[in-house]
Amino acid sequence: MKSPGYPQQTDSPTTWLAHLVVLFSTLLVSAMALAAKPPQYFVDESTLPFEALPGASALYGVHARAGYRIEVPDNWNGSLVVWAHGFRGEGLELTVDNHPLRSFLIPNGYAWAASSYDRNDYDIASGVNSTHALIKKFNGLVGKPNQILMSGASMGGHITAVLIEQYPQLFDGALPICGVMADYELFDFFLDFSLAGQQMGTGSSVYPVDPVAYTFSTVPAIKSNLEAFPGGWPVFLNQTGEDFKNLVELRSGGDRPNFDEAWFFWNTFPDFATGPGNFLFDVGIGDGTVPRAPGNAADNVGVVYQFDRDAEQSDDEAMLNRDIFRIEAAPQTRRKQGLAQVPTISGDIAVPVLTLHNLGDLFVPVLNQVEYNRRVFEQGKSDLLVQRAIRGVGHCEFTPSELGTAFVDLVSWVDFGIKPAGDDFSDPDNVADASFGCNFTSPEGHVLATPCP
Repeated sequence: MKSPGYPQQTDSPTTWLAHLVVLFSTLLVSAMALAAKPPQYFVDESTLPFEALPGASALYGVHARAGYRIEVPDNWNGSLVVWAHGFRGEGLELTVDNHPLRSFLIPNGYAWAASSYDRNDYDIASGVNSTHALIKKFNGLVGKPNQILMSGASMGGHITAVLIEQYPQLFDGALPICGVMADYELFDFFLDFSLAGQQMGTGSSVYPVDPVAYTFSTVPAIKSNLEAFPGGWPVFLNQTGEDFKNLVELRSGGDRPNFDEAWFFWNTFPDFATGPGNFLFDVGIGDGTVPRAPGNAADNVGVVYQFDRDAEQSDDEAMLNRDIFRIEAAPQTRRKQGLAQVPTISGDIAVPVLTLHNLGDLFVPVLNQVEYNRRVFEQGKSDLLVQRAIRGVGHCEFTPSELGTAFVDLVSWVDFGIKPAGDDFSDPDNVADASFGCNFTSPEGHVLATPCP
């Protein structure tokens, strides 16, 4: 049942489509550009003011080169909910989001704060440092909270996961949604899609690709050679095409409900970048570099590509694994210690963490939840993790009740020790079950969601 006062979804389809367009532009940047003079980021202070909700005060400004917004209810309960926004591309202007739960937080006594960060691009260190600085700023402007809950979406989920590991005594709980919870595994998935598509669709593969040849020759050849008849891509596939689709499903999080709809959606996406349905190919055009860390960050050394869950390789699987291009990440790009630009998430959590993720999201696929579950388990901290699967194909598209219920359940867990229910991502058979994702998908539903049995 939809609860009154819950916020609207975290981003409209138009908003996150814009983010995808920006991402494509970013992936075209070369290592030469990264070595150029550092960009001069700025905050347009005229965009910072916002009107407080009734019974609250709005604070805003620039601190430590980042813009910020803070909203505090008159009946503040002493709790602060911090928001980490997602990927902004490489534009020079730094912008701030309001918290998507704002319309619920303020009437219920919660203050919130959000930073623009002091840099754009996929720079997790900037997000972590700017958000930490904002919390200190809040202490000076408003007062020290008696509780801090960290939250964030997409890249902001990565920032959230790193913050609670870097500052385990500062936070009391965390709500990362649609998050990059497995750091470099996301880059590896994009690499897998590109290389497997090339190898299976043209008989050879290479990385990085020549953008022009890849866009106008390779990608059309992949689609033509994997479809059952002209114009059949991505719905009507030949056997090799079906094998490729199955490989993508397994590499993006495993056999699961809602993948067929996701495959259709992400391969027929509206016209932008290099054309309709090219999004998953477009993200393979980059050179694998990350901000301020020269060298390729993607890796498929040791990856065993499969078309099904049978561990024994077929002749076609063996041939693919023998012939596909292999590339190893540069050592300096995957530092496991310290606050790198794209830090590794260890899973060593000290506070309750509740996550949400759409099963059909192929921008930040659900493999992030599978891998995060594994890392937390290996740290012996599974008692502090609850994960929820949502049946939907969009990126960061959650209904008001899904997001609001998750926050309320996290608060009950933090305040009263009542651990909420979740979904089990640790067992591939469970993830593949026809009912997986039904428990927490709201009745309002999602576009292209597989109906629950």
